[in-house]
Amino acid sequence: MFMRRHLHLPWRWQTALLALRIPNFRLYWTGQAFSTTGRWMQTAANGWLVTELTDSPAVVGTVITVQFLPILLLALVAGAVIDRVDKRRFLMAMELAAMAQALTVGLLVVTGTIQLWHLYLLAAALGTINAFAQPARQTFISELVGRELVPNAVGLYTMAFNTARLVGPALAGAVIAGAGVGAAFLVQGGLVVPAVMALASLRREELHYAPQGGGGAIWREVAEGLQYILATPSVLQPILMMAFIGTFGYNFTVALPLLARQSLHVGSVQFGFMSSAIGAGSILGALLLAAGGRATETRLLVGAWAFSALLVALGLSPWYPLSLVVLVLLGLAGITFTATGNARLQVLSPDHLRGRVLSVWFLLFAGSTPIGSALLGAVASMTSISAAVALFGLLCGVGAALGLAYRLRPFPIMRTAPPLETAGDGPESLGRPPSL
Repeated sequence: MFMRRHLHLPWRWQTALLALRIPNFRLYWTGQAFSTTGRWMQTAANGWLVTELTDSPAVVGTVITVQFLPILLLALVAGAVIDRVDKRRFLMAMELAAMAQALTVGLLVVTGTIQLWHLYLLAAALGTINAFAQPARQTFISELVGRELVPNAVGLYTMAFNTARLVGPALAGAVIAGAGVGAAFLVQGGLVVPAVMALASLRREELHYAPQGGGGAIWREVAEGLQYILATPSVLQPILMMAFIGTFGYNFTVALPLLARQSLHVGSVQFGFMSSAIGAGSILGALLLAAGGRATETRLLVGAWAFSALLVALGLSPWYPLSLVVLVLLGLAGITFTATGNARLQVLSPDHLRGRVLSVWFLLFAGSTPIGSALLGAVASMTSISAAVALFGLLCGVGAALGLAYRLRPFPIMRTAPPLETAGDGPESLGRPPSL
């Protein structure tokens, strides 16, 4: 009753940390804060390591492609697997696999035996781990807090993710400067330990377990998840929007160095502030969702439209101070759309299909990275980086327009959704959830 009363007070800031009052979520959130910091450390250290091994931009691009390609290929299968397994144990296995991958890179670097083919192989391994682990991490939130607190918990998780995005690369830089790039990977491996310990310490009797899949053919379960998405307008709406914004929008950070040099004519220090501005806006957006406690359709649409317009503004901005303001707002709008869409999908999806629905969301969010980056580079080479960013903002607007069209006249692409006998306490049996 305490939580229900406070959920009706969406803009009181004391509700922003509501999910952290649940011991299981507090443990998970703390462990993931360490683990996510390590993952951002690894991202920065990977880039530095590649430049130490080779000065070829083509190799840098290939390593990124190899890392993200498994997400593109395996995300749908991962969703079906996640719906079959005990997510707590599965996440422990994924965290340990990530630790082994980071420690392997670190030891190869420290011993001076690292070669380029090692890096390709280990990047593919990391991408495979992420294809399964990232949707599982998101899906598990519902089992930790229950359906009503999902928007608040997603906001808090996103806030920790973006705080780590600021801390991780800075920590990697300090470790690399003091002990070398190999040590950064070893530290990253150590930061996984709190996440594993947190998962092992959860009170299993307090988890909101989702029913597991029946163990049929994987391809049939993947098809069942896709059929449900296509037949359910409220779920298909954010998915369609992410198809455009994930492909054309979330790769804009790749363009920041070129925008800084070619359009704004500033140096590395100013470029650093540009990256920090995005992080600050992202943290603010996550905190607003956590404080609001509601993942509404209006918030989803406002986030998408604002992100699209601000991306156009970033491409057209000729002044550094204006660009900094735009980047703060762009980070806020981007997280508003992403975190709201994530929370809506978790609340609206039946328990036994949640992993498959979230895997499609993650596929469009992260799996489209190589495609969007390649397209952005191609358009920029034919025009300019400013024009390319502005054009991609307009393309994001197409996705926002599709979302608005669904609000005005929702319709399923397919006639009927799959049967939901095993959906448990899904939204079909509860009616519209109170958190929406």
